Amino acid sequence: MVQMTADDKVNLVLENIEKMVASEGGTLNDVELAPPALRVGYTPGVNEECPECVPTVDAVQRFLLMSLRIHAPEITEVEVI
Repeated sequence: MVQMTADDKVNLVLENIEKMVASEGGTLNDVELAPPALRVGYTPGVNEECPECVPTVDAVQRFLLMSLRIHAPEITEVEVI
């Protein structure tokens, strides 16, 4: 389960992205929120039958940015490590 922040809108986004990456065995971790920036650790999962199905670090960053624009527009910088 992803680490929560003090911002419910950011938490909603993190929970949704966590569900997406978890479907391929991935996890989000080490969440740091310091508006306007969000830093999230990402450990990709493994899917031997469909390696391209596992989201890349860049894809997770794009997903987070797109979702945050809708739910928490005050967060404008996202770093996924």
